[in-house]
Amino acid sequence: MTANELPTPFYIVYEDRLRANLNIISDVAKRSGAKIIMAFKANALWRSFPIIAEYCRNCTASSLNELRLGAECLGGEIHSYTPAYTAANIDEFIARSSHITFNSLSQLKEFGQKAHHGGVSVGLRVNPRCSVIETDLYNPALPGSRFGVGREDLADGLPEGVEGLHFHALCESTSYDLEKVLAAFEHDFGHLLPSLKWVNMGGGHLMTRKDYNREHLIKLLRAFRERHPNLEVILEPGSAFTWQTGDLVSSVVDVVEDRGITTAILDVSFACHMPDTLEMPYLPNVAESCDKESSDGRIWRLGGNSCLSGDFKGDYFFNTPPVPGNRITLLDMNHYTTVKTTMFNGIAHPDLVLQHSDGTCEYLRRFDYEDYKNRMS
Repeated sequence: MTANELPTPFYIVYEDRLRANLNIISDVAKRSGAKIIMAFKANALWRSFPIIAEYCRNCTASSLNELRLGAECLGGEIHSYTPAYTAANIDEFIARSSHITFNSLSQLKEFGQKAHHGGVSVGLRVNPRCSVIETDLYNPALPGSRFGVGREDLADGLPEGVEGLHFHALCESTSYDLEKVLAAFEHDFGHLLPSLKWVNMGGGHLMTRKDYNREHLIKLLRAFRERHPNLEVILEPGSAFTWQTGDLVSSVVDVVEDRGITTAILDVSFACHMPDTLEMPYLPNVAESCDKESSDGRIWRLGGNSCLSGDFKGDYFFNTPPVPGNRITLLDMNHYTTVKTTMFNGIAHPDLVLQHSDGTCEYLRRFDYEDYKNRMS
């Protein structure tokens, strides 16, 4: 069956686009000498992992669920980081991780030696306090940040047993943003680097975006490695792996008007199925829309099918006014979407579909009442 034959709503992942991204990431890793691992926080569609595993088997985990998923479905190194480990979960993190990064000196003091004796490479998250992200919700460098330790906390040097430093200050950022953060990192923590084995530069490296300067990134990483030949360099992007590799296909259910505003109500929800569009916020691209000049000038909203008043996005223009039954394709919905969805209102959850390189489609997962019921108690 093909995508046009499937009932909406459904997320669709395109194998050929996924492989294109994986080839880019593999090339950057090879040419820069950096180890690039996958962050599950952006995408955890494990039924697509057999494709990813052909290129990358190493990952980063920030919870026991991600840790277990990485062990079961990729089987490579697992670099773990969470803001706070507990006595109840630290043993499993140690048992399954190759690297563990601690967020604070107190956490390092409590669990660092145990992790070291367990054969895990121990790291510490630091905060270069270089702010390159405009949206505060995603900015770990703001005053009062709960992420990482500052240079003043390491005035006396690194505690014994620390083998690596981790910083994460990017979000779908450019190589030039990394250059700024890297300069701040070396300024604040460069004196500690000669005694270490690795540096993890976190995520947010959107190297698969068309306008990303990958040559600059490769040059930047090579230069860093030349300055610090004792260090393994690790990057853990999330969005880059699945950037523009999937869409959310929906249908118009109704059209309503109020005080000059026209809304096409869909069988999906921005709040439930595309939460980043409201959190960031941003206006998702729609395949069937057009620019104002190509339209009849009528302004449209797209409304989600939930009871939340703010469950809508706009403004859009169309060549032909949408009517019930028309399909609306919300583009680039395979990163930070399925991992953040909810079943608020019990709205039908979109199916998960993989479109193979030959154009045929396979259901990865279909959701029903039992999925909703089993999430409740």
